Amino acid sequence: MCGIAGFTTFGALSYDRDEVVRAMTKTLVHRGPDDEGFFRDAGVALGHRRLAIIDAVGGVQPMADSRGRYELAYNGEVYNYIELRRELEERGHRFSTRSDAEVMVEWLAAEGIAALDKFDGMFAFALWDRQERRLFLARDRMGIKPLYYTRQGADIIFASELKALLKHPSVVRTVNPLSVSKYFSYGYVPAPHTIFAGIHKIEPGVCLKFDESGLTSERYWDIPLTDNPVSPRNIDECCGDLLRLMRDSVKRQLRSDVPVGVFLSGGIDSSVITALAAQESSGRLHSFSIGFDQPSYDETAHARQVASRYGTDHHEETLTLAGAADLFPKVMESLDEPFADASIIPTYLLSRLASQHVKVVLGGDGSDELFAGYPSFQAHKVVEALSFLPIGCRDWLSGLVRRLPVSHHYTSAEYLMQQFLKGLGMSPEVRFLLWMGYYGNTDRKQLFSSGMQQQLLREDCFEDILRYVKQSGLVDTFQRLQYLCMKLYFQDDILAKVDRASMAHSLEVRVPYMDRDLVEYACGIQPFYKLKGLTTKYVLKRAAHDLLPRGIIHRRKAGFMMPVAAWLTQCMRDTVEDLCSASSLAGTGLFDAAYVRQILDEHFDGRRDHRKQIYPLLCFMAWMRNHGS
Repeated sequence: MCGIAGFTTFGALSYDRDEVVRAMTKTLVHRGPDDEGFFRDAGVALGHRRLAIIDAVGGVQPMADSRGRYELAYNGEVYNYIELRRELEERGHRFSTRSDAEVMVEWLAAEGIAALDKFDGMFAFALWDRQERRLFLARDRMGIKPLYYTRQGADIIFASELKALLKHPSVVRTVNPLSVSKYFSYGYVPAPHTIFAGIHKIEPGVCLKFDESGLTSERYWDIPLTDNPVSPRNIDECCGDLLRLMRDSVKRQLRSDVPVGVFLSGGIDSSVITALAAQESSGRLHSFSIGFDQPSYDETAHARQVASRYGTDHHEETLTLAGAADLFPKVMESLDEPFADASIIPTYLLSRLASQHVKVVLGGDGSDELFAGYPSFQAHKVVEALSFLPIGCRDWLSGLVRRLPVSHHYTSAEYLMQQFLKGLGMSPEVRFLLWMGYYGNTDRKQLFSSGMQQQLLREDCFEDILRYVKQSGLVDTFQRLQYLCMKLYFQDDILAKVDRASMAHSLEVRVPYMDRDLVEYACGIQPFYKLKGLTTKYVLKRAAHDLLPRGIIHRRKAGFMMPVAAWLTQCMRDTVEDLCSASSLAGTGLFDAAYVRQILDEHFDGRRDHRKQIYPLLCFMAWMRNHGS
């Protein structure tokens, strides 16, 4: 895993090119502490920071192809590089290193961007064509690795992280009001947007081409969900196929010249990966878990059960509320954009724990998206079944929720009902994302100042949902929801969280569920094999029957969540009062201080549970203090 940065130099330079590319690259040391490299040519400057995983000596970048036409700066891993190397060797090519970077650059030199179809892995890269004076920027199919860019005059500037991009003297930081609105709806800023105007994320499965004639974009892959998928495979055959594909994926992703471990939460997703990795590993596997001192959130007993069954060298740490308060400022400092998923704090601690023992781990993310594992899929099914009820029932339910006792437990009735009601009356797609998000339309309007509301008067913070619905071409609502879940929540929340938390500790996290063959197969499975009645991930649970104890397979989904409601009250109140004070809010010009005071008082007094309103605001204000304009 690595970090890349660079820019073209087609326009007149008013700065020292070498000094700037070095400054940009220096900000990415945490992504690649083992080595750095630079390439300069008439028209471009490339920088690279390296975390050495495969061929520590030979894999130095930027790397040229054998003919010297192309130069590659690459972040990621291509898991099928051995097979791809063998294919080129059969054509007569001779390699000078054992690295996957050399395999990638030689395939790109041989077939151009069409070679992207061959790469199975996670990657973001910059490829410079000396002959045509053209820069290619591309991101992997699912968006596991990040890549930012901006157009400035005649040039394009890119980097693995925003902080590197902002080191370029041509880049200015101007907060985009619409991105702020999107953030408070989703808890993140969805691609291709960023929190700053004029700066973009390259979308997954997209390749950009830039030269002196301008910028063009090509989508080389998209999630292959279809309406009403039909398969000749029955459920048992599907389970067999899935288990084989998962085993193949894990086996490829264990390839490394350094030790590989696993994140093990005790849920079915990470437990399946642990089971397969333990079976495929030549040595004893390291596993890592984080527990909580509040029983309703703690899963360590289940993780220990799986670790014991497969004989892993198990490591765990407990995150207390006070410990989370200590970590909060460090986590916020590591983020370039506001980010409201509180599970980044235990993920940060988990990554720190794992980095003390290994440089690479396998994670269990992606299963919920592939196999409809989130409670939002169940809630959608319930709402569809109750669609005959009159609209007035919503008002009755809202009144009922206000009378429910407030509890800070993860699955308290009041909290769950608040989330459920938030999306009612919206389209299924918007409702689904709101259930997984934060501020609904009414709350968001109350939060923003009158000036901010004026700026957003003709803006739609849910425009990305409509754009993705059109892009998918899907008619079936369930398939649309799966597509949106992968395109928004998974790529811009889950993957971003894991990347930022792990890279802060120079740890590479691989995602076996996102193997291309596995994703494409899972997209062809009938929906009723994924969500059977209200049983989520049915096909995965059935496939795991011989791998895991029944109690692990069929226990209720917990998720890697923090006790945010109690934490805000017990350990973070002073921080909240400081960052969300009337004077701090006034300095932004974005928020209604009276509304914020109201939700803070109601939460701290125990009258309402406003965790979903307070925490994203707290994170935004922390980001403003650290990185805002």
